[in-house]
Amino acid sequence: MHKVIFDTDPGIDDAMALLFLHRHPEVDLIGVTTVFGNAPIELTTRNALYLKQKWGIAAPVARGAGVTYDPARPEGHWPTFIHGENGLGDIDIPEALEAQADGRPAWQFIIDTVRAQPGEVTLIAVGRMTNLALALKADPDFAALVKEVVVMGGAFDLNGNVSPAAEANIHGDPEAADLVFTAPWRVTVIGLDVTMKTVMTSGYLAEMAAVGGPSVQLLSNISQFYIEFYKHRVGDGMVIHDSCACVYLVAPHLFRTRSGPIRVVCGGIADGQTIQKPDGKVFPPGHWDGHPSQLVCTDVDGDRVLEVIRAAIVEGKAA
Repeated sequence: MHKVIFDTDPGIDDAMALLFLHRHPEVDLIGVTTVFGNAPIELTTRNALYLKQKWGIAAPVARGAGVTYDPARPEGHWPTFIHGENGLGDIDIPEALEAQADGRPAWQFIIDTVRAQPGEVTLIAVGRMTNLALALKADPDFAALVKEVVVMGGAFDLNGNVSPAAEANIHGDPEAADLVFTAPWRVTVIGLDVTMKTVMTSGYLAEMAAVGGPSVQLLSNISQFYIEFYKHRVGDGMVIHDSCACVYLVAPHLFRTRSGPIRVVCGGIADGQTIQKPDGKVFPPGHWDGHPSQLVCTDVDGDRVLEVIRAAIVEGKAA
């Protein structure tokens, strides 16, 4: 079993990833931590609690960061044109929820949970990495106790999606991302290089909803806004960014990787750009020296990834 803390900013594709982690038989979801990104922290936390309640998720939800690691960094706009005004495709969400957040801030929840189960916990971060950076700042030694970090973010051999240089999760808090990528733990990065090759059509999702019961129907309802956004970008369907990171955990053989240290550009016209120095390539001394080699995913079997998602979400089994 993979013990997982899911660091997330729900978010439509986050919802699919959450349901995947909840239903996959080889995943023990032991915590959900929220961060700002697809919506303000108040909304992303409420959305996580709403999905926890609707889907019967036992894992506690801890509220995380609402501003960047460097609080002086100016905040951008909320991507309401992608995720809706409420972050979940503008479905109806009640004002009052029975589910309540854990009393600890997300960074403390992460540290406490990892220290209680050293070497066993994987962190899957699919939003801005502010919570992970705050945990590293508060307790640098805890990094050695984390089993693995899997990140959805970045763009390495193609353009970004919020600028020619940068992907949204990294661009939203570059200082946090650079700290996470250079920390002494094992990181695998699932970026636009592979997520843009993994498209779920509206028909595929509709078939899942037709046989998957109320939980999958709710996921389908949430996803319609997202499908409409992607209509003019990938045609019929949606890019399932965050679920790719979760599939990597249980089926890494579906991904091709490249190793080498990663740095993030912080400031200037390339703000948020992720750059890997591939192992084996020689350059003059520079800013990548002395940092750990991390894995970047460069290719994926997108059709097989969809099969893994369907098997878990609809049937509760491993593909």
